[in-house]
Amino acid sequence: MDVKITAKDVAALRKETGAGMMDCKKALVEAGGDREAAKDILRKKGQKLADKRAERDANEGVVIAKTNSEGTKGIVINLSCETDFVAKNDDFISLADKVADIALANFPASLEDLLASDFGGGISVGDKVTEQMGVIGEKVEVKKYENLESDMVVPYIHAGYRRGVLVGLNKMGDFAEVGKNIAMQVAAMSPIAVNKEGIDTSVVEKEIEIGKELARNEGKPEAMLDKIAQGRLNKFYKENTLLDQEYVKGNKESVANYLKSVDNDLTVKAFRHVGLGS
Repeated sequence: MDVKITAKDVAALRKETGAGMMDCKKALVEAGGDREAAKDILRKKGQKLADKRAERDANEGVVIAKTNSEGTKGIVINLSCETDFVAKNDDFISLADKVADIALANFPASLEDLLASDFGGGISVGDKVTEQMGVIGEKVEVKKYENLESDMVVPYIHAGYRRGVLVGLNKMGDFAEVGKNIAMQVAAMSPIAVNKEGIDTSVVEKEIEIGKELARNEGKPEAMLDKIAQGRLNKFYKENTLLDQEYVKGNKESVANYLKSVDNDLTVKAFRHVGLGS
């Protein structure tokens, strides 16, 4: 017996999945009117597309950064897709926002844990993202997830959802604007650590060797190589560690000195920086 699929049935499935009207109708017909089975059909369509497009680059998308109401925990996620057209779609941005809310509520330890988190409707975040691949017709993935907990965490979303930053300050207070300024510094200057103590020793050793080799090639005497390499290393710290960088909105002062000008004890404990394609 043929099952009658009503416009109301189709609309309900579309609301739950975000799939197109025709895709919803086809899935319902195939499922004999069973909405849960129809959702499985749409999800399988997304999985087939995921397998087919696995090697594709998904370097567009949106980055969302959020903090909890207390301002002590923050998350940043990158939901990626293949084209700028999809990235600017309101439904895609809403999906990224929902994933960010789930990440903030659950504060998972890893990206894998986030993907396994409950999205609602009996499916995981990972399943929802796969489902949306069938809806959108592009590779979609949660490409990055970072979290941060500190005395005060300030979020910042830069350049039309293309970069997200969390800055962890060492004390709570009226520092929202300061935190945003530091987050903008991170987005603009891409430091690799808060200070030199945060840089891996292998990176330091490599920079010293590079400094020595450059000096040697410039004809500098061997006895001077260590001193010259140390000078180059100090320049590397100034360019690549947040607190030592020149504050971009200041008058040649360091970020550390800018923070001290606001509060003598204020500093940055940690930061997280996620950008499209990174």
